[in-house]
Amino acid sequence: MSKVALITGAGRGIGAATARELGRRGFHVVVNYRGDTVSAEKVVEDIRREGGTAEPARADVRDPEQVAALVRSRDTVDALVCNANIAPPFAPLDAMTWEAFIGKVDGEMAAVFHLTKRVLEAMRGQGSGRIVYVSSLSAELTRPGAIAHATAKAALDTFARHVAAEAGPYGIGVNVVAPGAVRTEASAHLTTPEMEKARAERSVLRRMLEPEDVAKVIAAVVGGDFEATTGVRVPVDGGFRVLSAP
Repeated sequence: MSKVALITGAGRGIGAATARELGRRGFHVVVNYRGDTVSAEKVVEDIRREGGTAEPARADVRDPEQVAALVRSRDTVDALVCNANIAPPFAPLDAMTWEAFIGKVDGEMAAVFHLTKRVLEAMRGQGSGRIVYVSSLSAELTRPGAIAHATAKAALDTFARHVAAEAGPYGIGVNVVAPGAVRTEASAHLTTPEMEKARAERSVLRRMLEPEDVAKVIAAVVGGDFEATTGVRVPVDGGFRVLSAP
């Protein structure tokens, strides 16, 4: 029987690439999405076309009732990848409202809090499981206008460490994967060819990252080879920090 992987925000970008990668590795993939049914069903079709199994699952993972229904409808969840994108406001503090700021932080944490609690109940009963939270290098870097996004991701990183400490005795591994700049649909309106060129030049790989680059790392962390690794943050930045000033 295939292991079950539930991936939030799996209709596009990193989530979609991760769904396809885990499908190739033999997981039955639950493709969670909030509103774009067409994109989610396309991901499911792609997985099935390659010989895997998958199903779409519509739910706003910030809503505890929808989360409860989502998890209750699964017999088991062996791997959880929390990737749902909560679009942040980009502005400096003096131009940021409290409502915009806390909306990002609250949305980011709600999207992992309710789902983590529900899934951990099942994983503790199984005595096993893997959880990956998709964070960002923004949690440790400073760039103009990213105060809400960076704060939310830093909170996510801290949350993950505490979950790892609580879940470890039950055989559950919990880690963070923190991408740098990745070329996705969600980030397309925030970048230009000139910006992409500059980022590529600051990378050891001399290129922008693609969603598939991150997906392969997530799949490796979810896989059994990382069984003894928990509570860590894995950066996926193409060597950006190697060439950056400390």
